Amino acid sequence: MKIGIISDSHDRIESTNRAIDLIKEKEAEVLIHCGDFCAPFMMAELAKFGKEVHCVFGNTDDRFMTPRKAESLGIKFHGDLAELEFDDRKVLVNHYPENAQAYASTGRYDIVFYGHSHVAKKEKIGNTWLVNPGEIMAWKGAPSFAIYDTRTNDVEIIQYAL
Repeated sequence: MKIGIISDSHDRIESTNRAIDLIKEKEAEVLIHCGDFCAPFMMAELAKFGKEVHCVFGNTDDRFMTPRKAESLGIKFHGDLAELEFDDRKVLVNHYPENAQAYASTGRYDIVFYGHSHVAKKEKIGNTWLVNPGEIMAWKGAPSFAIYDTRTNDVEIIQYAL
């Protein structure tokens, strides 16, 4: 199974929609957002993926309206932390790099995703991948996302142009 991972969209509708289109082209079956949507209206953009969507809070997100909007659109909103499993692969999602590194260091997960820094990064801690898909916002560079393949337990970071 392929999973698309995005983070730090910061209300950038056009860039978010472009990433979703590219993730669909990669035949991803699930979309994960690592936080910092900003406004609750971004949930409607994520729902355009048309399949399973999971989200966690970032530091700029509306903690009252966003989960309610997500629920109304069938998006699974997990709060600050999501522990998920796909094809027997254990996945953890949160927003903050320090927390992600601590979770990856436990060895309990196949992959840990995070955002916040706006910088794409892929590294291995023991047997666990630690991955920041980069930013959709395009503040620190070209927008990017990640594709995780549960069959191969590998992840690719993909930059794109608007």
